[in-house]
This record gives sequence, structure tokens and C-alpha cells, in this order.
Amino acid sequence: MGKAMSMVARRANRFNAENRAHRVLEQEKPMPAPKYESNLRDMERTLELDPKFVDKLNTKDAGLDTRLKDVYVTSQDQFIQRVLERQAATAAENIKRPLPLKRNAPDDFEYGYLEPARVTHGRCTLRQALQFINDHQLDPETWPSKKIADEYKLKEPHVENILKYFKTFSVYIPDQKYKDTLLTQAKQKMLREKPSSDENNSSKS
Repeated sequence: MGKAMSMVARRANRFNAENRAHRVLEQEKPMPAPKYESNLRDMERTLELDPKFVDKLNTKDAGLDTRLKDVYVTSQDQFIQRVLERQAATAAENIKRPLPLKRNAPDDFEYGYLEPARVTHGRCTLRQALQFINDHQLDPETWPSKKIADEYKLKEPHVENILKYFKTFSVYIPDQKYKDTLLTQAKQKMLREKPSSDENNSSKS
């Protein structure tokens, strides 16, 4: 229902639209938009200062018209010329520049970025962070947070937070004998639980 009503309204709005537009254009003056009270007050103050202000707006000023005819702009495209000269100079330098002898791709950095040669106080590189995190995990008594802070010139609370929330991965390879023992214990447990389950089934029957 809503779609049908919208189609009817659209067709009604478009009915005889060209003739209605011509009638509006043929009018002597279109209806002006309503003015705000502040605009009306400004207009009243302007008319008090200059009662002929409206007549001046509606009449053509010959002096202004003459001065507008005398104004003209010339362009010599100096900016474009400078750009072309710069491009030509760059192309000439590229022709004289020898091609690189080594065309292999550069090697990737170990941690994915170029490590700075100098580290400011209160900061550390990723390599340093991994180093003192690993040292603390292996031997926390030898490498407490205070010693790490003094060694790497960091704030002790920051070091404590790093050691609390970040750990390095460690590879653990279990001993084969220990693995066999665990399997044997699991099998023994299964064997111990099996008779009890058989007894339960017999009791239910």
C-alpha cells in the first residue's frame, strides 16, 4: 500500500512539471525568502544611516563598472617552466648516475626492524628486553628487577611489569623413559578401573 501511494504521489509531483517551471520563470520577480528578525533590524539601522541605500543597490554604478573593465590578469606560466626545468635536470642526473652493481635484495633484519645504535635512558630495544626477560626466567635471584633496571637504565616499576606480563618461550623435550613411565601408569590406571566397571555392569544386570 505504501509503495503504491508513493508512486501516485511521485507521478502527481511530476505532472505538467515543465509548464509549471515555465510559469515560475516567466514571473517578474520570484517571491523572496522570509527574513529573520535580526536581518530586519540590521536593515532598519542601515536605512536610518543612509535612506538611499536601497536605491544605490538597485542602480548601476558607472565608476565601479569602469574600474572592473580595467582589471585583467596575465599569466606567464613561470611555475610550470620551473617544474619542467627541474624534471629535465633530474632526468640528466639519473642518466649520469651509474647503475648499482649489487642487485640482490637486502637481507631482512633479525627482529624485523633496524635496531638503533644508541638507546636513550628509560628505553630498551627488543633484543635487550628478550635478554633480561630470559635471564630473569633462568635465574631470578641473580637477575632481580632492581639489577635489571640498573643494568639497562630503566625504571624499576616498568621492569617489574615487563617481567610480570611477558615471558619467553622455552622448548621442553620430555625424556623417553619418563614418557614410557607415564604411559605405563596410565595403562595401570585403566586396568585398575576396568574391573570396577565390570562389577558395576554385573550388579546392574
